[in-house]
Amino acid sequence: METEVLGNIGWAVIFATIGALLGSALVLVASGLLPRLINRMTPNVDEEKEILRGNQAVASYFGRVVAASILGISIVVAAAVLGGLLAALHG
Repeated sequence: METEVLGNIGWAVIFATIGALLGSALVLVASGLLPRLINRMTPNVDEEKEILRGNQAVASYFGRVVAASILGISIVVAAAVLGGLLAALHG
C-alpha cells in the first residue's frame, strides 16, 4: 500500500514537470506568434508604427488583446497540468 502511494506521488511529480515544461513552451510560442497574428488580422493598421508615433489607443488595444490571449492559453495549460496531477494521484 505504501509503495503504491509513493509511486502515485512519483508519477504526479513527473506529470507536473512535463506539463509545466510543455506549458511554458506553449506560452512562449504563443507570445511570439500572437502579435504577428493580430498584425495579419488588421492589414490596414501598422500597430508598430502607430505605437512608435505615440498612438495610445492602438497600444492599449494591441496590448490587451495579446495579454488576454496569453492569459487564456495559460489557463488551459494550468488545467492540463492539474488534470495530469489528478490522474496520477488517483492511479
